[in-house]
Amino acid sequence: MSFLATPTRDTLRATIHTIIAGIADAVGYITMGGVFAANMTGNTVLAGIAAAQRNYTDAWHHLAPLLAFFLGAMLSRLLLRLSHRPTAGLLVEAALLAIVGFLPISPEPAVLIVAMAMGVQASAITHFSGNAISTVVVTSTLARTADAVLDRLWPGEKKHLPVVTNLRLLFLTWIGYLAGAVAGALLLAVTPYPLLVPVALLALLLFL
Repeated sequence: MSFLATPTRDTLRATIHTIIAGIADAVGYITMGGVFAANMTGNTVLAGIAAAQRNYTDAWHHLAPLLAFFLGAMLSRLLLRLSHRPTAGLLVEAALLAIVGFLPISPEPAVLIVAMAMGVQASAITHFSGNAISTVVVTSTLARTADAVLDRLWPGEKKHLPVVTNLRLLFLTWIGYLAGAVAGALLLAVTPYPLLVPVALLALLLFL
């Protein structure tokens, strides 16, 4: 049982999730052939560029993680429907991230395993303190943060607009993604198993 108030706990959970995604993306991009493990938008764009350049092998390397991510998200949804809690999904994500660094496989299948783990995370928890937050991309988060900042600076008539209330949550999830990317790059210089850090963070989440 957590001793933290719900808004604080949810903000911490969301931030830790984005740190995990940032680490996974940095590690995947640097060590697994320039492929993102969480950022499927980036992979889609890179696949399109490769296809336009007739580099179809590279295009496939960027498209395959989308399928792995999709399957991970479906698995996470299934586990939610069966257990009605995100715990099972988080345990599966932790298991995938824990084993991938120890498997005798090339970067191509390795990034598929990490992408599947990120798909699991993407669907395991989608709302924090009543706010829909993606923990594997930050584009929509930045847009909602801009909405919230403008509403704070100019609190005029906005009854026909969607309400954006939790500016701190939005900002910290973006910072978490950035911090995770920095951490992922730095971890590669000090350990051959950088994805064990997200595993430890997922274990922490189970107690929040």
